[in-house]
Order: sequence, then C-alpha cells, then structure tokens
Amino acid sequence: MDIEATLDLHGLTQAEAHRALGAFLRGSRSAGKRTVLVITGKGGVKGSERGVLRDAVPRWLNEGPNRRMIRGFSFAAPKDGGQGALYVLLKRLR
Repeated sequence: MDIEATLDLHGLTQAEAHRALGAFLRGSRSAGKRTVLVITGKGGVKGSERGVLRDAVPRWLNEGPNRRMIRGFSFAAPKDGGQGALYVLLKRLR
C-alpha cells in the first residue's frame, strides 16, 4: 500500500504531539486517505533509551476517539523509519 500522508512529530511536546496526531487522523480520514505514516523518532541518545513519543503514540492510537478511526497500526519498514515510525490504516468513511 502506498503512504498517502505523513505526520512528523519530531520536536513536539507530548501535548502538542497528542493534539497533532488526533487532528492528522481526522483530517486524513475525512480526505479519504487509508494508509498514513506517523513518524515518532526513535528517541534516546545513540539508542540508549526509548523515546517518549515512540512509547506514547501506540497508546494514543488505542484511545477511544483515535481507535474508532483506525483499522490497525504497525511499526514501519526500515525504509520508512523502522521502529521510529508507524503505519496506520484508517477505516473508510461510511
């Protein structure tokens, strides 16, 4: 599947990233997009610790309002960011 939209959360606070994610998912779904990429970054210094957003975004995707918009998500292939990015498959609008 082709990636139809991308959201890069690098440099955002948790609160900013949380709001941006919800708005991105709503806007992408409203526009009829099905497959989107959310870049969280891998976090940490030289891989010594996991990033805050890398851990938080999967939790946010499972929250009620977001969960109702998506069919599923998984970590991206290395070419698209690997463990620092997520593919999100959006549900079709009815």
